[in-house]
This record gives sequence, C-alpha cells and structure tokens, in this order.
Amino acid sequence: MVMKTFSTDPISEMLTKIRNASAVSIEAVEIPFSKLKYEIAKILERKNFVDKVRQKKRREGSAIEIILKYEQKIPAISGIKRISKPGQRIYHRYTEIRRVKGGYGMAIVSTSKGLITDEEAKKQKVGGEIICEIW
Repeated sequence: MVMKTFSTDPISEMLTKIRNASAVSIEAVEIPFSKLKYEIAKILERKNFVDKVRQKKRREGSAIEIILKYEQKIPAISGIKRISKPGQRIYHRYTEIRRVKGGYGMAIVSTSKGLITDEEAKKQKVGGEIICEIW
C-alpha cells in the first residue's frame, strides 16, 4: 500500500527523495509529476547528476521516474539542498549568485527565461529565485 502525503513544498519532498535514495543506493525514484519538478529533473540529467529522467503515465496520474547515477557504487549526487522555501523566498541578482562548493556543484535558478543553472544565469546576466543547490 502506498501512503499518500500532503506536502506544502513538493520540490523539497522531491529533493529529499533523491537524497535519501542515493544515500542507500536505490536505483530509481518515482515522484508525482509537475512541470517544475520535471524541469529540475531534466537539468539534473543534462548536468550528469542523474542517469535518466522520464515521464510515466499511471492510473492515479503522471509521475516522473528518475534513474540515479552511480560510479563504482558512489552516488553522483553527494549533496542536495533546498534554498528558496515557500516561507522564505531567496532571490539574487546574477552578480550575487555564488559558486556552489567552489565550482564543483551547481544551483538551479528560476528566472524570467525559465529554469537554468547558476552558470547559465551569469552568462545570460539574469537573476532570479535560487531553487536549490546540488553537489
């Protein structure tokens, strides 16, 4: 039986599922579908933090399946942290966006041009809401 939970922050719930699954070497994570969560997952796939992301159709609605990436049983994601929360939104100009873990990680930024990485935001000179950091 699958337990349904109500979350006031579905992005945080998604990040927690990814963090917990990679900590115990689980191969795949399935989360309820939303466009925002799907875009975040696609960025993680594009930047080689996860192996594959795909949308699945289910009876209860759509879901996102994220296949986690491991190299010699070591997860590609060593840390993932929610920055901007529903109770406290964090916005930065492109000049204020700092490097994550000395350049070894990345931040996902919600801008007027859509969801992009911190590196892309600096190149395009756009600021926005800092969604999360991954390293």
